[in-house]
Amino acid sequence: MNTLQQFNQFTANLPQSDVMPALFMGHGSPMNGIELNEFSTGWANVAKAIPLPKAILVVSAHWFTNGTKITAMDFPPTIHDFGGFPQALFDVQYPAPGNPALAQETAQLIKSAHVELNHDWGLDHGAWTVIRHMYPQADIPVLQLSIDYTKGPAYHYELAKEIAALRKKGVLILGSGNMVHNLRMLSWEMINGGGYDWANEANEKFKSAILHKDHRSLMQYEQMGSEVKLAIPTPEHYLPLMYVLGLQTATEDVNLFNDKAVGGSLTMTSVKIG
Repeated sequence: MNTLQQFNQFTANLPQSDVMPALFMGHGSPMNGIELNEFSTGWANVAKAIPLPKAILVVSAHWFTNGTKITAMDFPPTIHDFGGFPQALFDVQYPAPGNPALAQETAQLIKSAHVELNHDWGLDHGAWTVIRHMYPQADIPVLQLSIDYTKGPAYHYELAKEIAALRKKGVLILGSGNMVHNLRMLSWEMINGGGYDWANEANEKFKSAILHKDHRSLMQYEQMGSEVKLAIPTPEHYLPLMYVLGLQTATEDVNLFNDKAVGGSLTMTSVKIG
């Protein structure tokens, strides 16, 4: 599939029943990429419960750019964008193909911004640490869409609506971050489970708003209280959630999984739309 026309021909006849869910994954530590634990098991279980995607489009907290970009190479490299972890983590390769035709189609769907076709990035750990547990064969095309750091939550929420049509073509849109993410206040005593009171309170506020489809409050998170300000000291891990919520239709259900705090100041809570 080397051209946009070929991709459209490939996906045009997919039945409506193949509309893909949308997922927000709390990805947490890069070590989750090589560990078999409750979180990686949760990711794998979700993959088994949804239709097999034709392609995956990831919005990762770790590709924060000036403007909007999308990976458009045939074979995106595996990026080890971290330090201080065991060599086994750096040795991991996730050799999923890309899909330049889908990158071009996605860029054309987005009217609110110019989307740059990027050939320099790849799959960062917000993408591959999660997806390798979901689809270990690495045979499904994976692309990344960057997050424009000059824009606020409402912008990203509305941008997501522009790519909603991809779900009808069997594309799994996956946001990867963490709702509560304050590494400056990380507690090693709680690294295997547990959250500060403020982290748990913020997470409960987020979950309540998600379950009640109160997206306006979530877009205006800075008005949700002091505990939320502690939970989101910087927005990059929160904004992928906006893309997933922006894809939710009025009739779609929402489910939560991997709902646990770790390290005191981080939550793994994940969301399935549809």
